[in-house]
Amino acid sequence: MTARRIIPCLDVKDGRVVKGVRFQGHADMGDASELARRYRDQGADELVFYDITASPEGRTLDYAWVRDIARALDIPFSVAGGIRTNDQAGRCLDSGADKVSINSPALERPDLIAEMADRFGRQCVVVGVDSRREGDDWVVHQYTGDPDASRRSGRRTLDWIVEAQTLGAGEIVLNCMDQDGVRRGYDIEQLKAARARLTIPLVASGGAGSARHFRDAFVEAGVSGTLAASVFHTGALTIGALKTELAREGVEVRP
Repeated sequence: MTARRIIPCLDVKDGRVVKGVRFQGHADMGDASELARRYRDQGADELVFYDITASPEGRTLDYAWVRDIARALDIPFSVAGGIRTNDQAGRCLDSGADKVSINSPALERPDLIAEMADRFGRQCVVVGVDSRREGDDWVVHQYTGDPDASRRSGRRTLDWIVEAQTLGAGEIVLNCMDQDGVRRGYDIEQLKAARARLTIPLVASGGAGSARHFRDAFVEAGVSGTLAASVFHTGALTIGALKTELAREGVEVRP
């Protein structure tokens, strides 16, 4: 069995790490480089950095900032934020990122996924999906980094993740918006439905509040990795303690 991944997520706005609840009311959580080093030292398997206002503002992220992060880390990390072209993705990778994650730009132009996979390899291409329940289904939202710009994309979540996989995505990060920041557990129902439709790795995001929540995502939903933010930023749970508890539960994790 492949070891499951614990992935702290750092949402960055104006150079600072922030965290909200259900993508609203962002509060300052600290310096991105400082938090990145802390999580590296605690045993994070990867890190994800989202410049959350880049897409709503029509810009891409700061490559110098990516280089600064790369110099501080010796573990893989992914970056996201307004990446709309192969050249922009290439500059992120050349600056030290291991993966690039695209979300709203992929919804604007799905062929971007295929173009990036052809040029860089699908292992470098992550597609983030911000999903919210509507009735008996889930729908994709875009521009969620800005509450004033956030809107429905017109796509069903389960259809979109299959399309993204077909186009060449190497991994899907499913952000369950209704669970985001509330720390009541991942959306197991939605994750199971997504996992059943994918052959590529699926990473859960939104809702972690205890070690049990991570365990449920791995064991019940079969995800490859779990993203979490506030539970780590606030110190409610450390990565070392989490991995110890997961190992007790029979979940294979890296030391």
